[in-house]
Amino acid sequence: MKKVLSIFLAGLWINLSEFLRNEVVLKSHWQEHFAGLNLSFPSDPINGMIWVIWGFLLATAIYSFSQKMSTAQTFLWSWTMGFLMMWLVVGNLLVLPFSILIYAIPLSLLEIGLALWIIRKLAQNSAKNVD
Repeated sequence: MKKVLSIFLAGLWINLSEFLRNEVVLKSHWQEHFAGLNLSFPSDPINGMIWVIWGFLLATAIYSFSQKMSTAQTFLWSWTMGFLMMWLVVGNLLVLPFSILIYAIPLSLLEIGLALWIIRKLAQNSAKNVD
């Protein structure tokens, strides 16, 4: 039960963080960049649902990493898999406004750090935490 609760709460945090960052704080950057590409920024409900799924999958990955790795290793691998690789792909497709990275990098580090903290605190007795 602690496992499910920790993944659920970490997933809620990730999704809240993503929503605030991309739909509130940085939306104008995204819209301007997409307009410059003659595209519209995808913000239909189906896009939001896909991102919600992504957020809970990321929380699940963080939990899984945390069961086999130290906190530092879990943090590094989670951030690399969740953000760095995504930004490389999105940048390669030319749809990443690089101007957002000054905000997105520290906010994504905070996002992963807090999600990992939630998982470690709630699931600490349900498995071996390697530190």
